[in-house]
Amino acid sequence: MKNLLAFLFGALFSLGLMVSGMSNPEKVLDFLDLFGDWDASLAFVMMGAIAVAFIPFQKAVRAQQPKTVFNEPIDLPSHQKIDKKLITGALLFGVGWGIAGICPAPSFTLIGLGHYQILYFIVAMLVGVWIHRKWSGA
Repeated sequence: MKNLLAFLFGALFSLGLMVSGMSNPEKVLDFLDLFGDWDASLAFVMMGAIAVAFIPFQKAVRAQQPKTVFNEPIDLPSHQKIDKKLITGALLFGVGWGIAGICPAPSFTLIGLGHYQILYFIVAMLVGVWIHRKWSGA
């Protein structure tokens, strides 16, 4: 049952990414183009996502031992310090997002839409994850 629900919620998330335009690199790049032909519509998508997630996140953060609806523990990060690694990672993510107009989750929806050239991005992303794990010893 848990796997079926995970599949259904993943499919709903994927559908939401496609309907909202978050999986369209051109729309994302228009959103990031603040001084050109700026498209603010994705800001509303983000605000909607924050509104939906705000209460569950607050509940999880405030709980002594946060758990999922299936009573499984949620492993929240204990490190809350802003350090060089966090800033470097955020900059790399932002630059990559700005160059390609593609975020990791929507990249998989593009395969479903028949954009198989996205495999270049996905392979590069997975290589980046692998390099990070090798360097960090994770």
